[in-house]
Amino acid sequence: MALDQAMIVAGIGCKAGASAQEIEAAIGAALSQAGLASGALGLIATSHAKSSEPGIAAAATGRGLKMVVVLQVDLVAAGARALTRSERVLAMTGVPSVSEAAALAAAGPGARLIAPRVAVGPATCALAITGDTP
Repeated sequence: MALDQAMIVAGIGCKAGASAQEIEAAIGAALSQAGLASGALGLIATSHAKSSEPGIAAAATGRGLKMVVVLQVDLVAAGARALTRSERVLAMTGVPSVSEAAALAAAGPGARLIAPRVAVGPATCALAITGDTP
């Protein structure tokens, strides 16, 4: 898969009640840290436990992107490839990083993280790229 055909997925984790602006700040920080343009994203993903968070849905809608909800079993499987490990998050969710696991799971089995998760206020964002890209 060529880099121009790859899709970048933003995995989102957050505290309850995080606003769209707070989610967007985490997305913006992750994109900036990775040296990517604001329009580089193809999808936003989160865990089933966070699927009812209006801030995540609003951030996806604001960017014109689909929001994918990752099932717990897929989140746990992808969590084994997470780079960041929070014992608190692991105890609460079963994965070491919700944002990293969601990004990896939604991007598919050949996905890799572009960079570890970025935390901004109550939100975290990790970026994964689909396929076997360089």
